[in-house]
Amino acid sequence: MPAHYLYLILAVAAETIGTTALQASKEFTRLMPSVIVVVSYALSFYLLALTLRFMPVGIVYAIWSGLGIVLIAAIGYAIFGQKMDLPAIIGMALIVLGIVVIQLFSKSASH
Repeated sequence: MPAHYLYLILAVAAETIGTTALQASKEFTRLMPSVIVVVSYALSFYLLALTLRFMPVGIVYAIWSGLGIVLIAAIGYAIFGQKMDLPAIIGMALIVLGIVVIQLFSKSASH
């Protein structure tokens, strides 16, 4: 796996951890989840910056935000009991499909 994909995957993971901690921070009233939010987002943006050496910002952001949305929705369901209706599930599937299309067919996915 090329290093830039590893950076991007780790950036998505860090963002997902940060957003999960954001929910757990209770509007930044709990210290440890709040610290995790700040550290995770800082790490995520650093890793995104490394990824931008190899891929254009629009593609990187589409993949990072799209995967983050889908993962956070799954975590919201599994950990926080947040339900999704059928239109939300279809929308999430379309986001994943969009990422797959970019990866399989776009010549813009890497410089």
